[in-house]
Amino acid sequence: MSFRETLQDIVENVGGGLGAVIMGYDGIPIDEYVQESDALDVQLLTAEYAAVLKEIKRTVEVLKSGVLEEVAINTELSTAIFRVINEDFFIVLVMTSDGNFGKGRFLLRREAPRLCEYLQ
Repeated sequence: MSFRETLQDIVENVGGGLGAVIMGYDGIPIDEYVQESDALDVQLLTAEYAAVLKEIKRTVEVLKSGVLEEVAINTELSTAIFRVINEDFFIVLVMTSDGNFGKGRFLLRREAPRLCEYLQ
């Protein structure tokens, strides 16, 4: 299964999915699947949140509190769940604020190891 097919599967099966992106901590996407939405610019949102995630990762390393695994950002309009794939890449799932958060976390946790293998 290609990156795009994996991302599409996640977005379409989570409930409330708007898009999913595999990207590096530099904010450059490797691949993405985004549904049309007038409410949010998913590409812009994920690129800007990548900078925040990079700082969180750095802070976790400075504090020596273990390896960063997952971060969620909830706003009035959306929920973004970030799952680390490896030291260079992560996957982010963007959903509507009433999307199925638990299923989103499950799908990302399930797919991250497979994506890691493909990125080696």
